[in-house]
Amino acid sequence: MREHYALTLRYWVANLTKRFDEAVEEVGAERARVWRLYMSGSAVGFERRHLEIHQILCVRPLNGSSGLGLRPDLSASF
Repeated sequence: MREHYALTLRYWVANLTKRFDEAVEEVGAERARVWRLYMSGSAVGFERRHLEIHQILCVRPLNGSSGLGLRPDLSASF
């Protein structure tokens, strides 16, 4: 998910920028600027691999076992 999250944040910043006046009306200038700064900085953090995001998959065990391994094989992602 990390490699896609920076792109998602960039899209969110672009949408916020396009509708910034509406955001200011809704939440005020200070909060809208904080959102833009936070999302822009987070995008850079993900691009530079300083930030990560993790997804948790929960399953109901069948006969005491989920059938999933303890850890995914991460060697292919680096």
